[in-house]
Amino acid sequence: MSKRTYNMYCAIAKALDVVGERWTLLIVHEVLSGPKRFKDFLDHLPGIGTNLLSKRLKELEQADIIRHRKLPPPASSEVYEITEHGQGLEEVVLGLARWGTPLLGLPKPDELFCPVWALYAMKDRFVPENAKGISKTYEFHIDDDILQARVENQQIFPTQGAAWKPDVVITMDSATLLDIGTYQIEPMDAHQQGRVQVQGDVADYDEFFQLLVDAESGIERINLK
Repeated sequence: MSKRTYNMYCAIAKALDVVGERWTLLIVHEVLSGPKRFKDFLDHLPGIGTNLLSKRLKELEQADIIRHRKLPPPASSEVYEITEHGQGLEEVVLGLARWGTPLLGLPKPDELFCPVWALYAMKDRFVPENAKGISKTYEFHIDDDILQARVENQQIFPTQGAAWKPDVVITMDSATLLDIGTYQIEPMDAHQQGRVQVQGDVADYDEFFQLLVDAESGIERINLK
């Protein structure tokens, strides 16, 4: 069966011919944060099924959006990663994340949340004006995931994996991350209650979250209480 097409001379239609199928942009979302194994997709995309996942991955490879390769030893895992061409979809995914944030509400008990998805919240909520003069790397240990965010030249570069010589290491569980991210608790209150452990200067931990909020810039917190 030939691939479906809108058969329109329209840039949006042409893009949707490639990434408009169910699950496709969520797969792109996963690889934008770092290389993923086949199992990682199944863990993060409940309900997709192995056959459909294989089909979508093959389609994305054919479109030069992702590539499949084997990591060198000692890992030797087979992973999928974003290509330079696929990287151009990051702004599309970020735009959808911004548009969808007000639709979230509070997380439901049966909804899956993966800490790695917080990388997009970091990019979305980052306020460059608050980062003047800051050049630091923040490392986060959330459940079994390790994330990092480097702040330099009033830009933020969040990614998956451990940092080299982080300025501060912050440990919490995903429930605490969600509570902080949905403004159910202030970051410093979470630390004082023992829900967050900090290796390094606690002021650096507090500073990081100040980079994500600016009451005077017109960026408003989403009050979900």
